[in-house]
Amino acid sequence: MAHPIEGMMNVSMEKIRQMVDTNTIIGQPIHPDEHTTIIPVSKVSFGFASGGSDLPTKFQKETFGGAGGAGISMEPLAFLVIHDGDVRVIQLTNADASLNNLLGMVPSAIDHLGALFKKKGAKEEEEPTPETDATPTASKE
Repeated sequence: MAHPIEGMMNVSMEKIRQMVDTNTIIGQPIHPDEHTTIIPVSKVSFGFASGGSDLPTKFQKETFGGAGGAGISMEPLAFLVIHDGDVRVIQLTNADASLNNLLGMVPSAIDHLGALFKKKGAKEEEEPTPETDATPTASKE
């Protein structure tokens, strides 16, 4: 036979699962027009506690006393805005701004580096190398 605390914990955990899922953290996309998609991003923290005790009695009855509780905190952090293939992060809080700004700059930095390497590769193809442009010359001694 299952102990009463198991049922209490299972019910509490099921209720938490109903409240917190992946759609809570990365929200449902919003489409204000055919070129734009907005995706909300949130931070979700939760805690859970449960406990109980079998109480001693003079009778042969099972007596159990218990309690459980949960707390949830949800904080909106940012929006991902996708417009015509360009992705931007609109941050709502200034917490950890430097790290978030750095991470937000990574896609554009990769694009810029890729463009630089493409330009460098094109210049190297245009410029003759010493091996291919070396022509023997006669000395006048």
